Amino acid sequence: MSDNQFNEIIQNGYNSKGITSPIGVAVFDNVPVEGLVVSMPLKMLNRHGLIAGATGTGKTKTLQVIAEQLSRNGIPSILMDLKGDLGGLAVAGQKNDTVENRRKLFNGSYDYAYQGFPVNILSIGEDEGVSIKASIQEFGPVLLSKILGLNNVQSGIISIAFKYCEDKQLSLNTIADLKYFLTKICDDNKDIKDNYGNVSGASITTILRNIAELEQQGGNFLIGSPGLDVNDLIMNDDNNNGVLSIIRLTQLQDKPALFSTFIIYLLSKLYSTLPEVGDLAKPKLVLFIDEAHLLFNDTNKIIQDKIESVIKLIRSKGVGIIFCTQTPADISVNVLGQLGLKIQHALRAFTAKDRKSVKMMAQNFPETSFYNVEEDLTSLGIGEAFITLLREDGTPSPLVKTLLAPPVSRMGILEDKELTKTINSSPLKSKYGTKNTVVTKPSKELEDFYKKLNQIKEKEKIAELQEKERQKQKIKQATAPTRVTMPRRQSYNNMMFGAMMPMTNMFSNMMGGGNTGMNNAPQNIQYYYSKDGQQYGPVSEFQISNSILSGEINSFTYLWKTGMAEWMLSTNFQEFQNLLK
Repeated sequence: MSDNQFNEIIQNGYNSKGITSPIGVAVFDNVPVEGLVVSMPLKMLNRHGLIAGATGTGKTKTLQVIAEQLSRNGIPSILMDLKGDLGGLAVAGQKNDTVENRRKLFNGSYDYAYQGFPVNILSIGEDEGVSIKASIQEFGPVLLSKILGLNNVQSGIISIAFKYCEDKQLSLNTIADLKYFLTKICDDNKDIKDNYGNVSGASITTILRNIAELEQQGGNFLIGSPGLDVNDLIMNDDNNNGVLSIIRLTQLQDKPALFSTFIIYLLSKLYSTLPEVGDLAKPKLVLFIDEAHLLFNDTNKIIQDKIESVIKLIRSKGVGIIFCTQTPADISVNVLGQLGLKIQHALRAFTAKDRKSVKMMAQNFPETSFYNVEEDLTSLGIGEAFITLLREDGTPSPLVKTLLAPPVSRMGILEDKELTKTINSSPLKSKYGTKNTVVTKPSKELEDFYKKLNQIKEKEKIAELQEKERQKQKIKQATAPTRVTMPRRQSYNNMMFGAMMPMTNMFSNMMGGGNTGMNNAPQNIQYYYSKDGQQYGPVSEFQISNSILSGEINSFTYLWKTGMAEWMLSTNFQEFQNLLK
């Protein structure tokens, strides 16, 4: 096709009625076309986007240019800075011939002054910046359970912890608070068992083990108080420039679990906090996620599902998300299909696998007769990229090779003094502070509650022991027999018979062993027993034995037998001791 046809197609394809932002100049036959500006409609940025390309191809500078344009149009941004090279947005860039020659290609539509932009430097962990945290309660039981990779039973325990603390007006702010609750307050807690459900010790052990894994990734730096108010990230300065909130995450490059934990928390917090606004003329906020492969690699499926769900829904809150990574293959297929803006820098193809991947990538772009996309993807220069985006009518724009605009802020890092000055001038410093310390002890509130809980347990234990003693005495009184007096004559005769027997035998022996007939007579021993205040008898020794075996007579039963002066417990009768053991 001719130059005129190319110009007409690109002009029509990137023409917009709403607010637009220039990001580059179209390239045809490997030559930039002066004045043929590629602009993006700001209205469509809540359809999200992707900046991809191999290391050193200009991805970060493209991200920087878009962030500058958003700020200039009054749109705040949040930028994840894992390499520490986005701080230059805070100071003006330096004029040079290369930058000036590229700016001239825009024919006046990119004549912006070199300038710095309003920036808040935030941090998680040991990075310098205003400290931001999220309390345990802000995560909520469902999200926290997903982050910890818990099953349904273990998630139920986390839900109990949140509900119990809510009912008792207790705060869960730190990991130390949660661990203290699980190991102390949950332990042998009758209130929890009766009103919330059983809590398994084995499940608590598993939860604590998963918490330890999060701590090893640095979770203690992220989880704490005061929690971040996301509205503090949606600000404009006095000139109505959108404030750029740069979150330094250089310590998280080798901690994907903590990185994904923070991103999913931030997305969920934005979604739950911001109101529904539908399609606006421009987004309320744009979130840039650099090194996005950390978000999708080695992340459990539950978290990926949550990320995909939030990304699909959050656009109605006026929030756009732009991922930045080396290859589109780093992004989940379900997320990739949701992205309206695609800026593809050069890819490397050194192996057969790489070439196959490039071929697949080329097929993901709209068809074009102007370029051999598969070949050009590996030959793009620094600062060049293929671009396609959603137009305001929802249709994709034609694919165009683009020479990207240069940043007007510094293309480099901040010096230490500049970084300190930027942090100290942040309006958020007084609210959140800059010292990101790890809290290892639970709150005094929880410790005091545990002490009161123990005092209540001690009182209940004493009351229980007292009640058991009362019941024991009551049973003893109920089973103790009423003193029963035998009929006087019967008692007297029996006693006399028992007392006279040995005297009679002795008298008989003294008289020469004369047989009186008494010493050979069988003794007829009779037994009586008392039960429930009533006397029963006479019965034989055999009958008493059977009653013991049946349980009718026990060691608390009083017995009397012929020859005894008073009633005694059954355990005092030698003939029944073996049966009563």
